[in-house]
Amino acid sequence: MVMDKSEQHIMRAYDRDLEAIQAQIMKMGGLVESAILDAAEALATRDEELAEKVRNSDRAIDELELIIQQQAALTIAERQPMAFDLRTILAVMKIASNLERVGDYAKNMAKRTGVLVQMRPVEESNGSVRRMAKMVEVMLKDALDSFVQRDAELAEDVRQRDLEVDQMYNSLFRNYLTYMMEDPRNIGMCIHVLFCAKNVERIGDHATNIAETVYYVVKGSAPEDYRRKGLDEFEPEKKQDT
Repeated sequence: MVMDKSEQHIMRAYDRDLEAIQAQIMKMGGLVESAILDAAEALATRDEELAEKVRNSDRAIDELELIIQQQAALTIAERQPMAFDLRTILAVMKIASNLERVGDYAKNMAKRTGVLVQMRPVEESNGSVRRMAKMVEVMLKDALDSFVQRDAELAEDVRQRDLEVDQMYNSLFRNYLTYMMEDPRNIGMCIHVLFCAKNVERIGDHATNIAETVYYVVKGSAPEDYRRKGLDEFEPEKKQDT
């Protein structure tokens, strides 16, 4: 079917709107990825100045989410996209929401740096959370790349990696439980680090949420297999954030 000039104009306008929104998503994603790594680095090196930078960056992340949501809503109202295009716009809004939550988790990690500076570190405390953070940062980057490229296979790969993050968290939890039992003086520090590790694990969940959203956009349906969680026996299974 050949489109008339008015239809062609609408499609070009929609494409421009979507490109602009996707550019904002990638900008927001870049800020969030930096916040994850910086928060983990600040925690590992006890760098209060870097932690403050992470806390301050959260405002820019929140502002970008608001801009994206407003632009997406305006595009729906003005262009009235159909089927695949509507799925894409709704996916953008969901991705932005997940990125905003990831920014909050990075900020939460940064807030604990000032407390941990006053405490005696234990073996492996400097690097364990940082290694997890690097893994989830790569997951997030790949999830966003899968959206831009409309790559369902890459999105599915991100989904599967979430189990490894859960397993890393479980291992870290057991190690720190041992540290606390061996020396009660470690309890305060270990609890703060475990809170940070839990934030990183939740970031992995949000990266996976984004990947599942991309899969739905490309395939038109949710992944068929249930995403298994590598939960610790001390922690009941939780419902995923959306």
